[in-house]
Parts: sequence; C-alpha cells; structure tokens
Amino acid sequence: MANLANTMNKVKILVVGDSGVGKTSLVHLICHGEVLGNSSWTIGCSVEVRIHEFREGTPSQRPYFVEFWDVGGSGSHRNARHVFYTPVHGIILTHDLTNRKSQVNLHRWLAEVLLREAGGGSGGGAGGGRNRSSLLVEDFDAENFGGFAQVPVFVVGTKLDLMGTYRSYNRSRGSTIAEECSADEINVNTQDPRSLAPGSSNAVKLSRFLDKVIEKQAVLRGEVDREGGGFSSYSSSYSFPPPPSSSSSSSLATSRRAKTSFSSISSPPVMPSSPTSPSSSYLIG
Repeated sequence: MANLANTMNKVKILVVGDSGVGKTSLVHLICHGEVLGNSSWTIGCSVEVRIHEFREGTPSQRPYFVEFWDVGGSGSHRNARHVFYTPVHGIILTHDLTNRKSQVNLHRWLAEVLLREAGGGSGGGAGGGRNRSSLLVEDFDAENFGGFAQVPVFVVGTKLDLMGTYRSYNRSRGSTIAEECSADEINVNTQDPRSLAPGSSNAVKLSRFLDKVIEKQAVLRGEVDREGGGFSSYSSSYSFPPPPSSSSSSSLATSRRAKTSFSSISSPPVMPSSPTSPSSSYLIG
C-alpha cells in the first residue's frame, strides 16, 4: 500500500448538508460499496478514502486518492467547522428527499463553504448568527457566484426508499441548486448497494464528477492538459494527516474509524499520517 501511495496524488471533497440527512452512510457506500451497519452522528469531521481511476479506459488513465471529508452538520459546531473547508477541490451537497428544508438549506451550505474558501468569513455557517458572514450567506446567489466554476459541485438526495408521497411535492418545486450550479444530481437509497452499483446511471454520474474534480487539480498542477492529453510528470505522494494537535491521541493503527479529539483549532488540520487506514475522524469538543 505504501508503494502504491507514492505513485498517486489526491483530491479533497467536502460532503456537507444538514445533520441527519445521511452523509456518513453515503460516504461509506461510495468508498466501500456496502451499507453502513451502525451509523452514528458525526461530531466534527470524518475522513474516508476511495481510489478512483481518472480517465478510466483511456491512455491517460491514472489512479487517484479521493478523500471524502464528511463534515458534521450540527448547528452547535457551525463556528468551528470552517477549519475543514480549506483547501477544497469538490463539494457534495447532501439533502434528505423527505425533508424539503434540508434541500433549501443547501444554498446556505454552498455559501458557507465557498465564502470561506474565498476568504469571506471564518464562521457563522448554515444557520449561523447575524454577523458579517451570515449576511453574506443570506445574500448568496448560486447562479451569480463564480466559486463553483473553480470548485465542482455534485448534489445527492438520500433516503430515496422513504420518499413515497414526497415525490410529487419535491418535483413540483422550482429550480434546484443543481440546476443553478449546472451540477449533476442523483437520488440514492444508502441502505441499498445497488444505488451506486458499477455501471449504473448514478455511478456514472459520480465517476464523471470525480473526474472533473481531479482534472481541475491536475491542470492547475500542470500534470495534464484540458484537451485530454497525458500526464507531463508525476512525483507527489499521498499521506494521511497527523492529529491536528500535538497533544491529541490517535487510534488510526487499531481502528477503521479512528477518533482524534481536540478542544480548540487555530488552523486547518492536515491529512491523516498513514494510508493504511481508510478513514479517520476529527472531533470538535
């Protein structure tokens, strides 16, 4: 695994949305192709990794590490979670198909991430207080904001199996954030692996999104051209981050979903320190 890691680069994708919409179950399904048995509330951020074949089936095909940063949606941590937002290479906006409010709030989540990435504020995220950042979020218009031109967006509706009578209600509404951002959108049942089965429409759209995220970063690094040319050079390596605080304790070597606790954060955490563990978690106390 270590030798493999030395030949691959990485991209970071934020998975955001209201608390309880099923982000953790979605990320687990994406990374492992299986249903998450016992899901729990994410406090802070949990990181999972998937190896994606960029431009699969072409002469320039190359494996990439894709990190999915599952950010907890609790309002009590809205002033601290911004530390996970920089850098960001792609955004997956997640909402519950049976909860209209969670879909409406995607505008606030997108604004929270992009305004932070652009230096527009240091907190006051979705549902935040009446400070400068909150006012920027309220005035945010996805159609007129250029941030997503540089940061690809993907929209996922969860709990498809529970929609029932909600279907006609949701589809009767106006323009969705996916349309405003010119982004692909899929609806999934995270309790059914067939929702993202290889070759399915959902899987193809997800793969296309990951390719778009990787291509933007590869072009910026001069590794590949926009016209589909090959890689010019490749010497970077992958590593997971050490704990954000020197006093933090980590169980990455012994647990699949390792936990690292810290009580205060002054700068964004870096990626986990060993690629042998597929996931790690950061807790905000």
